[in-house]
Amino acid sequence: MNNNTVGKSISLIVVWAILLTLPSWVGAVGGYTDLASRVLIIGLAAMATNLLVGHSGVMAFGHAAYFGLSAYGTGLVIKYLVPSTPIGFIAGILAGALGGALIGHLLAKLRGIYFALATIAFGQVFYFIAFRWNSVTGGDNGLTFHRQPIDLGFAQIDLSSSLVFYYTALAVFAVCAALMAVLLRSPFGHTLLAMRENERRARFLGIPVNQHLWLAYTVSCAFVAVAGSLYGMLNNFVSPHNLHWTQSGDFVLMAVIGGMRSFWGPLLGAAIFVVLQDYLSSITDSWMFFIGLIFVLVVLFIPRGIVGLLQRKTS
Repeated sequence: MNNNTVGKSISLIVVWAILLTLPSWVGAVGGYTDLASRVLIIGLAAMATNLLVGHSGVMAFGHAAYFGLSAYGTGLVIKYLVPSTPIGFIAGILAGALGGALIGHLLAKLRGIYFALATIAFGQVFYFIAFRWNSVTGGDNGLTFHRQPIDLGFAQIDLSSSLVFYYTALAVFAVCAALMAVLLRSPFGHTLLAMRENERRARFLGIPVNQHLWLAYTVSCAFVAVAGSLYGMLNNFVSPHNLHWTQSGDFVLMAVIGGMRSFWGPLLGAAIFVVLQDYLSSITDSWMFFIGLIFVLVVLFIPRGIVGLLQRKTS
C-alpha cells in the first residue's frame, strides 16, 4: 500500500468521523443540528454539480432548476396528493432527474460559453414558471408543507426531530456518495475524464461524446434532485429562489473553493460557504462580499482549491 492510498484512506476515515459525530459537537462551536443538515445537503448538491463541471469539464449554471424542481415535486406531493415522505421524496427525484434528462438532451451538442449560457436560460425558464404559477407553487410566497414520519411497519422514523432528520439525510448522502465514487471509477467515469482532458482525442478514439455528456448531465441532475428533495424537507418550505441561477452559481463556487478536481472538495467548500453565510448574514447584509473575497483569493492563489492545496502539502 503506497503513501497515496494510505492518505486517501485516512482522509476517508476523517470525513466520515466528522459527519457521523457532527451533531454531538456542532453546538459547542456555535452551530445547531439543522445547520449541520444544511451543510450535508448543500454539500451533496455541490458534489453532484462537480460531477459534471469538475469531472466532465463543461461549465453549467442551471443545476438549481433541478434542485428546486425536486423540492417542489416533493412538497406538492406531500401537501396535495399523498402525505408520505418516501413517495414525495421519490416523486421529487423523478421530477428533477426527468427535467435534467430532457434539458440535457437539448444541450448535449453545445460546448463552451454556449453550453453555460443555455443552462442558465433553461434554468431561468423553470424559475419564472415557479414564480408566476401562484395557484400551484405559491409564487413569491413559496410553498409550505410538513415532512411526515416514515412508517416502517415495526417502527416509525420521526423526521420532526432535527437529529433524526440529520442521520436520515446522512444515510441518503452516504448512498449517493458511494454511487458517485463507483461511477467515477467505472469505465464511464474514465471516459468523462478523457473528455475533460481532450475531447477531440476522445472523439478520435470512437467515444460518443455527446451521448456521454447527456448521460453525465442527467446523472448529475439526478443527484442534485436528491439534494433538492432533502432541502425542501429540511425547511418544510420551497420558494422560487431555490431555482434561481444564482443558486447554481453558489454550487459551482463551493466546488471551486473546495477543489473541483477532488471528490470531497465540494463538500468542504459547501461547509465553508454555508457556515460563513449563516454567521455573516446574522451580523451584516453584505455577507456575500466576504464570500466573494474568499472566492477571488482561492482562484488567484490556490486554483485547485483547498483540498488541492492540502494534497500538495502532504505529497
